[in-house]
Amino acid sequence: MTGVAFGLPEEVTDVRDGVLRFVEAQIVPRIELNRALIEDQRLLYDECGRYSTEARALIQEIRMLSAQAGFYTMCAPAEIGGGNLGHLTYYVAWEAIYRRLGGQGVIIPWVIAHWAFGPSRLLTMATAEARERCLADMMAGKTSMCFGLSEPGAGSDASMIKTRAVKTGAGWRISGRKLWTTNAPTADWCIVFVVTDGEKAGRKAGGISAFLVPTNSKGFVVESVVRLFGHAGGHEGALVLEDVEVEPWQLVGEINQGFKIALYGVSLGRVYNSARAVGQGRWALEMAIDYAKQREAFGAKIAEYQGISFPLAEVATELHAAHLMGLNAAMLLDRGEKALKELSMAKSYSVQAGFRALDRAIQTHGGMGLTNELGLVHAWQDLRIVNIADGTNEILARMIWQQLLAGDRDL
Repeated sequence: MTGVAFGLPEEVTDVRDGVLRFVEAQIVPRIELNRALIEDQRLLYDECGRYSTEARALIQEIRMLSAQAGFYTMCAPAEIGGGNLGHLTYYVAWEAIYRRLGGQGVIIPWVIAHWAFGPSRLLTMATAEARERCLADMMAGKTSMCFGLSEPGAGSDASMIKTRAVKTGAGWRISGRKLWTTNAPTADWCIVFVVTDGEKAGRKAGGISAFLVPTNSKGFVVESVVRLFGHAGGHEGALVLEDVEVEPWQLVGEINQGFKIALYGVSLGRVYNSARAVGQGRWALEMAIDYAKQREAFGAKIAEYQGISFPLAEVATELHAAHLMGLNAAMLLDRGEKALKELSMAKSYSVQAGFRALDRAIQTHGGMGLTNELGLVHAWQDLRIVNIADGTNEILARMIWQQLLAGDRDL
């Protein structure tokens, strides 16, 4: 049975099923083998709060296994050697992975190349020399990158960035700070967004450029790890760039046109997070249903009580709607549509619906729902984060309203 009236293309479902077979054969056994590492923060992080050597080795192993199996780069553009499978395959595969694995957040983002961490369309705009230097290892899963856009004073309004690149005889010299740079404590490369023309940037008429910077460059420092939810470590970095020298080969795209690259990257992130939220929400709902059918209280299975069953029915309704919205947005993107309104709706609604599903699943399980063992709290934390990441729900509502005002009123 299926809850979707229209069939997905056979090539999409074949890829999805292949990814799930890979997950069962290679990822699930490694999760079980490394459960102590994944669940014990004393082992997962080092004294500085970064992933430990063992955790980083496991993440790299997952990437490389997926690359060898042909899944890691399957949605990367053909121009850089990827499979070019499109947004719908990207959405469907991610949703299926998260529905299967749920709360194993340390492992999951590395099964398929994430747009900001691995080979994606962003690198099609890199120079030939840059690709020669970084692409082979990144396509093989040996190395990873990060996306240096947000700053202490520039979050939702990324055009407010202050990091500057000053022209020199050989290239540019970059100085500034970045914050919330996911994967920065681990990455080998960083796409750094900087102001190259202050006058244009002030008018919001360009003036921002992107550079591909090795994280071991002189003057490039991960100043600290941003710890969230009281954890001992984290995956977000605070960066300091002090007179970091970059050369013309490191320019990504055109000079003063980097903001277009930033916006494209964030759009891919919205597809990913829509799929992630629906997948984790469905995983949590299934756990809650199974538990409600087994757990007894006051002489009956708790599934018989409306206080349990009605909220879960509402969760299922919301996840169904979110799933359809995500599929629709991905299909529009594959048709060449910008789908600004539809993708904003899908991301905003999906992450809220997924979060409510996790919260309700925890409540259904009672005290057990709060334990590390079930993984529900880890997924809950993931989805709380993505209600902010890649565009807050409020920013997305603003974008939706702007599209409506401009005449895009097809629903």
